[in-house]
Amino acid sequence: MRLVKASEMQEMDRFTIEETGIPGVVLMENAARGASRVFLAHFAPPLNSRVLILCGRGNNGGDGYVMARVLSEAGLKVTVLVLAEFSHVSGDALVNLKILRQMGLEILEVPSEGQWKKQRRHFNDCDFIIDGLLGTGLNSPVRGFYARVIKDVNSANKPVTAIDIPSGLNADTGQVMGVAVQAGLTITFGFPKVGQLVFPGAGLVGRLVRIDIGIPGAVAERNPGRYRLIEARDLCDLFASDKPDIHKGDRGHLLVLAGSTGKTGAATLTSLGALRAGAGLVTLGIPERLNPILENKLTEAMTCPLPETAEASLSLEAEKAIFKLMEGKTALAIGPGLSTHNETRSLVRRIVARCPLPMVIDADGLNALSSDPKALTTCRGRAILTPHPGEMARLAGITNSRVQADRIGTAEAFAQKHGCCLVLKGARTVIAEPEGQIHVNPTGNPALSSGGSGDVLTGLIAGFLARGWRPAEAATAGVYLHGLAADFLSEEMGQVGVLAGELIDVIPELASSLARAEWPLQKPPMENDFYQPF
Repeated sequence: MRLVKASEMQEMDRFTIEETGIPGVVLMENAARGASRVFLAHFAPPLNSRVLILCGRGNNGGDGYVMARVLSEAGLKVTVLVLAEFSHVSGDALVNLKILRQMGLEILEVPSEGQWKKQRRHFNDCDFIIDGLLGTGLNSPVRGFYARVIKDVNSANKPVTAIDIPSGLNADTGQVMGVAVQAGLTITFGFPKVGQLVFPGAGLVGRLVRIDIGIPGAVAERNPGRYRLIEARDLCDLFASDKPDIHKGDRGHLLVLAGSTGKTGAATLTSLGALRAGAGLVTLGIPERLNPILENKLTEAMTCPLPETAEASLSLEAEKAIFKLMEGKTALAIGPGLSTHNETRSLVRRIVARCPLPMVIDADGLNALSSDPKALTTCRGRAILTPHPGEMARLAGITNSRVQADRIGTAEAFAQKHGCCLVLKGARTVIAEPEGQIHVNPTGNPALSSGGSGDVLTGLIAGFLARGWRPAEAATAGVYLHGLAADFLSEEMGQVGVLAGELIDVIPELASSLARAEWPLQKPPMENDFYQPF
């Protein structure tokens, strides 16, 4: 599903109005009438329920004026507070403000904090609050009067509906601009906004419903956009069954370089994840002292003992043997549990710089590159990096807080600069392609917050890559299926105590369900939200 940034949606609105000839007041009417239908369907408010609508002076407030009219006609008692002087309202919003005033509804001018204090009593009287204060164009922190109002909304303990976006939320990054409304229902117009699908924004929108406001399809197609929410239907063909005469050689052969003293589990989970992803063969390169352990832990994968350091991590002497091992392989996974030994880090950089295979780089592989990411320049288009925010910060040379402040922008910039596919892990994992396409993943939950789950993800992505899938296909499918496994297990087990190995066990069943276009959970992510016929 397409996602947009604020500027993209604004350009579609502008083109529709100025070039297509559909008046802005018509789009506003469509948007607010659709939002009113969603509000009524979602809450099913009894007749004479009291609705308080808070309106700013822009078009977001204009949508609120139309909603006031429609909800009043539906039998609700509506009070509108305009948090500006009436004389400061203009354009399409002014058209609807004039209509509303002529209808005799209770509409009050509240242009200052002093006036607001006198009108706060309406919070106590209402059953529902509708937020029409600030729209998607917000790009600076909310201060003063409006900040006070937003804080009062959040402490009112009433059901809150946001028009288009919760006031105070950045539509592009999902960051809170000082303070933001916590909504239980957000009704967005045209297309979902990127900032509504990534955290912290995703935690403020509540249920998110999209309304078609009448922008012609040809207008949207003028610029197809770069941001998408991954959906199950995007992956069905990838998971479709193989031909009946297929054999293990047709499914690729993955080389895994992972593990060190105390971290044989990382090597095990990565290898098993790749096999569950359908890789025909997996060979694990492991420090020679640890080979007996892995031979015992892994019966379905092959192992190869390699030269090691005194601390039982891969040494520089392993380089020649590793490149020999690459012969006949179709992909490489490198990094899980490798250790941060200086010699091992040097080995990683040399392998990445010269490796002819498509590869997945994770964990200690990323740590090795963080001091010298130039090794990526020779493998442009062939590497998938899978950092968590801390690893991303080290790779990009910025702070963790800066990464989290703009996850999409950070991933986007790094992927384009280094020509790699980047998987920035975390709630609502972001996948950035080097050509600029961005994918946001809706699956997953806190059950993934346990040791080893990232190793499973590395194995899944690498297994798909070994099967010949394009890096972006392998990354999006791996991330989606990994999160889906956590969602599936959580339905029965809850979100605490799910083991990484248990994720591996349910992967084939889930992939098979997706291949048949059968949803394996009680409901898909956001079911009935984006797809309602409003």
